[in-house]
Amino acid sequence: MDHQLEHPTSHQHDRPPNPGHDRLRAADHDRDATLQRLGDALAEGALDPAEHHRRLDQALAATTHGDLHRLTADLPPSQAARDRAETARRTAKAHADKRAWHDEWGYWTGGAAIMTVIWAVSALREGEWTFYWPAVPLGIWAAVLLSYALWPSHDDH
Repeated sequence: MDHQLEHPTSHQHDRPPNPGHDRLRAADHDRDATLQRLGDALAEGALDPAEHHRRLDQALAATTHGDLHRLTADLPPSQAARDRAETARRTAKAHADKRAWHDEWGYWTGGAAIMTVIWAVSALREGEWTFYWPAVPLGIWAAVLLSYALWPSHDDH
């Protein structure tokens, strides 16, 4: 399942109106996103304080997505929203990378357990403890994993 990370205030109410969507009832998070968008517009100089206050009152009283869309339709794209979306994307990527790193070491541990059992059964069958051959593939595998930590890929863009 592929999900695009988008901050809820980035473009949620900047889309072209969809007649069916505009009639849907707005939820609290929709009003919150519009309030954030209006705050961004005030901070970026797109709204003066009086207009900002008027639109805030209308956003709090809005009942449909169309009501909310009309409050932000004439605003320029928000740099603050883009910055928040980028921060959220980077944070999600960092968490995903950390999860993947832990998963890889889990696979390595599983491989180590399986190879050690194979080595031990073979050694018991032969009646002598021979060279611990799993050290070779496990060492190479661990070196590759460590190389990813020491020299990470910079494929963010």
